Amino acid sequence: MHTTRTVPARPVLLIALAGSLLLTPTSASADPEPPKPPTRERAHDQGLARAPESAARRSLTAPVTGLTDTTRGYPREQVLTPDPENPADRSVKLGLTPYHAIAPRLNALQRLGDRVSVEVAGRSAGGHRLYLVTVTAPETTAQARAQERMRELIENAPATASKSKEIKAGYKTPVFFNNNIHGNEWEGTDASLKVVERLATARDRRTRDLLAHSRLYFNITANPDGRIAGTRANANGFDLNRDFVTASQPETRAMRQIEIDKQPAVMLDLHGYVNGTLIEPTTPPHGENYEYDLFLKNTYANALGMETAVNGLGYTPAKDGVEPAQIPFRDQEEGWDDWPPIFTPQYAAFHGTVAAHTVEIPLAVNNSLYDSLPVAELRRRSAINTAVAQAAVTATLDFVRERRTSLIADQIEVFRRGAAGAAQVPVSEETVPGVPGIGPEDVYTTGFPRAYVIPSGSTASARLVDHLLANDVRVGRASRDLRLGGRTYPKGSYVVDMRQPKRGLANVLLADGRDISDKVSVMYDISGWSLGRLWGATVAPVRSGSLAGAGLRPVAAAAHVGSVAPRGDLRLRLTDPQEIAALNSLLRQGVAVRRAADGSAIVPAAARALAAGAARTYDVVFDATRQKGTAELRRTRVAAAVTPGELFALREMEFEVTPVSTAVLNAGFDWSSVDVLFVSAGLDRDALTSGARTALDAFLGAGHGLVGRGTVGAALSTDTGLLAAQPVEGNGDANGVVRVVNSGPVTAGAPDHGFVYAPVWFTGLGPGVRVEQAYATGNPLVSGHWRSLPDGSGGPAAAAGRASVVSGPHAVLFGTEPLFRDHPKGEFAQVGRALFTMARASSG
Repeated sequence: MHTTRTVPARPVLLIALAGSLLLTPTSASADPEPPKPPTRERAHDQGLARAPESAARRSLTAPVTGLTDTTRGYPREQVLTPDPENPADRSVKLGLTPYHAIAPRLNALQRLGDRVSVEVAGRSAGGHRLYLVTVTAPETTAQARAQERMRELIENAPATASKSKEIKAGYKTPVFFNNNIHGNEWEGTDASLKVVERLATARDRRTRDLLAHSRLYFNITANPDGRIAGTRANANGFDLNRDFVTASQPETRAMRQIEIDKQPAVMLDLHGYVNGTLIEPTTPPHGENYEYDLFLKNTYANALGMETAVNGLGYTPAKDGVEPAQIPFRDQEEGWDDWPPIFTPQYAAFHGTVAAHTVEIPLAVNNSLYDSLPVAELRRRSAINTAVAQAAVTATLDFVRERRTSLIADQIEVFRRGAAGAAQVPVSEETVPGVPGIGPEDVYTTGFPRAYVIPSGSTASARLVDHLLANDVRVGRASRDLRLGGRTYPKGSYVVDMRQPKRGLANVLLADGRDISDKVSVMYDISGWSLGRLWGATVAPVRSGSLAGAGLRPVAAAAHVGSVAPRGDLRLRLTDPQEIAALNSLLRQGVAVRRAADGSAIVPAAARALAAGAARTYDVVFDATRQKGTAELRRTRVAAAVTPGELFALREMEFEVTPVSTAVLNAGFDWSSVDVLFVSAGLDRDALTSGARTALDAFLGAGHGLVGRGTVGAALSTDTGLLAAQPVEGNGDANGVVRVVNSGPVTAGAPDHGFVYAPVWFTGLGPGVRVEQAYATGNPLVSGHWRSLPDGSGGPAAAAGRASVVSGPHAVLFGTEPLFRDHPKGEFAQVGRALFTMARASSG
C-alpha cells in the first residue's frame, strides 16, 4: 500500500462517472456516494457493430506514411483544402472547433509566422485527414538533417550518444501531444489549438528558449470520425486507445509512425472525463517490460507540475463542480494500471518516451449528458475542460524546458540498456529519488531471453515478422542453419536479437506474459495479449547463448511465402485468416472448391491461374494434392450480430457480411440474402416482435446454421433448440491467454492457445454434440487476470478440462474470444471454418 496516499483510494471507473452527476455547479456539494469496487471498462468495444464496409476496406488497405523528411527544414507549410461545412458535427453544440473548421484554423496558424508547420499524417477509417502540427524555431535543411542524424544516433548507438556534446548542446527535445483519441472527449483538440496559437506569436524569452531547444508535435485530432459523430470509437467502432498491440486501424498506425519517426521524450494523451482531473502515473501493476525506474521518475515529476497548474486555475467543487486533481500512483491503490501496452502513453514508453501521461479532464459532456444537459451548461463545462487541458499542456512545456538535458539522457539510457542487454533497475526510493511511497507492489521486472526465433515459410510467420518491423523491432534472418540454445534452426529462420534498443517492445509482443491474478483484485483492461501464442506462427524463445557467427542479415520485410504447386489439384489449408480470405476470393470468382475430410479446401487444377493470383494477393500456399474433396464450398453470406472487432475480422477474412440486430430484424429483414447467422451481441430473441421471431426461427428451422459466441450466442442456440449445451459464465472480469486442446474439425490446425474475455464453457452436452476444443487441465491461464468469484466459482479451476468450443449439425458455439478486437490472428480461422461448416449444413 502506498504510504504517501493522501486521500482514500478511489475506484477509478466510479470517479469517471462522478462528472455525470454534477448537473449544476451547486450540486457538487452533495454527499458523495460510498466507494464501490472498481469494474473493468468493457462496454465500449463489446457493443453491437454497425460499421460500414467502406471503413473496413479503407483500414485494411490504407498505407502507412512515414513522417521523417530529412531533406526539408522547418517550417513545412502547406495550404490545406477546407472540408465542407457540417452543421451536424457534434463539436458545434459544445462551442468547440468542429472538424471542418480545423483546416482553415491551421492555415491561419501557419500564416502567423515561421514556427508552425502542418503535415497530413494519414487518413482515418472514415476518410478524414489526420493533422500533425509541428511547432519549433525555424531550421535550415542542414539543421533538420543534423537533428535527424542525432535522433538516429540516440536510438542506434546510444552508448555513443550518451557522450555526444553535440546532442547535449543542440538536440531538440521531441514532445508529443495526442488529442481526441476518444472522439467524444473533445477538448484536448481545442486546448492544443490555443497553445499552438500562443506559441506561434509569443516573443517572451521562455517561449523563444523552448522552441529553440524543442520540437513540439500536436496530433490535433487522433479520431476525427468520432469527433464528428460524438462517439468514443472511430468509423469501424474501434476504441483506438486499445489498438496499439494490433494496430488494426489507420489512425493507430499513424500514431505509431509519429512515435517511431519523432521519438518523443515526453507525451500527453488528453482524455475525459474524471473529476477531479486524473493525471498519470498509474496504480500497479506496472508493465514488466518498461524501464520503469526512468519512466516513473519523470512521469511523476511532470504530474506534480500539471497538478499544480490545474489546481491553480482556481476552480472549486462548490463554485464550479470541479474537484482537485489526483495522481493515481499516489492517491489510489489499484484500478488504473499501465500493465498492457494498448494505451497510447504506455506504448510510447517502448519508443523512448520517459514521461508519458493519460490526462483525464474533469467535467463530463458526452454520452447521455450531451443530450440531457442545457447547451449553456455543456459549454460551461467544455470551457473549463479546455482550460484544464491547456494548463496541463503548458505545465508540460515548462517541465520540458527545465529538464530537457536529463530527459534526453534518460531516453538514451532506455535504448542503451536494450542494446547492451543490461538488467532492468527495480524501482525503490533509492533508485527513483523524489518519488515517495514506492513499495514492493510497484516492482515489476522481467528476464529478457537472448533471442526469439521464428521459423520461416508460413503465412503466419511472414505476417508476424512484418508486424514486428512495423513496430520498429529489428529482425534478422539466418543465412545458414543456426544452432542456438541447444536447437538447430533451418536457414532462413527469422531471429529477433534481444540486444536491441527496443527490446522491451519486442518482448511485450512476443513473450507469453504473466499470470497476475494474485497481484491485484481488478484490472482496467486486458491483461494478456501474446503475439507469440495468438498469431499462429511458431515463436521459440532462446534463453541464453551467443549470436556471434550466426550469419544474420537484417531484413526490411518478410520474404513472401505465397506459391502454387505446378501441376495437379491444389490444397489450401484454411488454418490462417489469409487462407480464409483467399478462399472467399476464389468463391466470389466462381471457382468450384470442395472441402476435404481434414477441413482444407481443394481447388481444381483448372483454376491454377486464379489460385496464383490469390497466392500473390494473400501470401498463401497452394500445395499439390490427390484429394478430391467431398462437399462443395459455396459463397457464404453472413448475417452478423457481433462486436466491432468481430465484424472487422470477418471482413478481413473477406466474408460477405450484413450487420443485424434486434432492431434490424424487427424492422423487417430479408433472410434470403444470407446463408448463416453469427451472433455474439445485440440480438435478443425475446425482444423481437412476433413476426421477426417467426422469421428468425424459420431461417434456423430450415437448416441454416448458427455460429454463436459467448452467452448471447449460446442463449439463442438454447432458445431455438439447436444445440444441447449449457453455457457456464466464468468471472466476467477475467481475460487473458489460455491453453486449449483442439479436438474437432472446426479447430483443426488452430494454435494450442486461445484468448478469453469473460470466459464461458459448456456442460450438459447432449447427444450429437462434439467438443471441438477444451480448456487445458490444471490452470489453463498462461497470462492475464482470472480469479474465482467470492463464492469460489467462475475461476480457471472450474473451467479446466471443460469444453470451450462445441458443435452440432446446425450450430457451433464459442466460449473463447477468437476474434477479439481483431487481435488473436491465429484463432480467426476457427470462426471461418465454423461459418463454412454451418453454411454447408444449410445447403445440404
